[in-house]
Amino acid sequence: MKTSWRTAALVATAASVLALTTACGQDNVTPPAAAAQNVGASASAAGIGTGVTAGNGYGADGAQSSASPTAAAPAGKLTVATNPQLGNVLTDGSGLTLYRFDKDTAEPPKTNCDGDCATTWPPVPADDANAGAGIDKAMLGEVTRADGTKQLTIGGWPAYRYAKDLNSGDVNGQGVGGKWFALAPNGKKASLTSLPGLSVRKDPELGDIVVDKNGRTVYRFLKDKAWPKSVSNCTGACLEKWPAVAPVSADDTQGVKKKGLMPFTRPDGVKQMSVNCWPIYTFTGDKAPGDTNGQGVGGTWYAVSPEGKPIGAPAQ
Repeated sequence: MKTSWRTAALVATAASVLALTTACGQDNVTPPAAAAQNVGASASAAGIGTGVTAGNGYGADGAQSSASPTAAAPAGKLTVATNPQLGNVLTDGSGLTLYRFDKDTAEPPKTNCDGDCATTWPPVPADDANAGAGIDKAMLGEVTRADGTKQLTIGGWPAYRYAKDLNSGDVNGQGVGGKWFALAPNGKKASLTSLPGLSVRKDPELGDIVVDKNGRTVYRFLKDKAWPKSVSNCTGACLEKWPAVAPVSADDTQGVKKKGLMPFTRPDGVKQMSVNCWPIYTFTGDKAPGDTNGQGVGGTWYAVSPEGKPIGAPAQ
């Protein structure tokens, strides 16, 4: 696995800019043949941890077993989950939240959680970890622990699970002792303010979908056009119900296909963002991050894949 955790600074060349501004073309790939009904809101994430400091300062309360099912479990393919309070949260291949410890360091990577601490907060092995959608693989690295094992790092920060997180989506370790925090995909502490303008999250029903800076699901309208230029056919009352996503810099996105990722000007003069040249929207019927109430509405509205395809739409 790549051991460098520093993200390389990517400078867009004139050729890449030209490719983006001329990349709008008809989407000829058949969308996934998933069910095209309104799936409703996805299950909400578990409540945020209380952050109450335990007696030893790192959250162990004497009730944890060294035979915790999370101990030494492989990381697998890392994914991004959206939590209503925390935004994008990094999870392992089983959907368990990953955490960082304020007493550790990232430059250079160093872990300061051993003994009982490591029982309550099992270190995540680095061996088989790989980056899923919305995660820059350059963020993944490793650090050698005192016992010689390799621990996964994200942006240089050693990654842990929490023994009290038993189910996918649990974030019971958030704020414990005032030193433990859920990891964002870039290695920072997860928070709504850490979300890029557009990013990708794993939905339990739809798979990888695009979300906006507030973690809200992004949709496509089948009556729109992408060729020879982006055209929105959602106006008036439609636009009030399906607000247009405002322009986002390509550098302010994560996991979304860059080709055709650009704004366009609507007939009313308002600028709207497009993915693969298709106009994108949010839905006023989605009340919280993670909701997908707009999926399949009217047989014309569908969540957007990282490639800009309408997820679950019938073949056109």
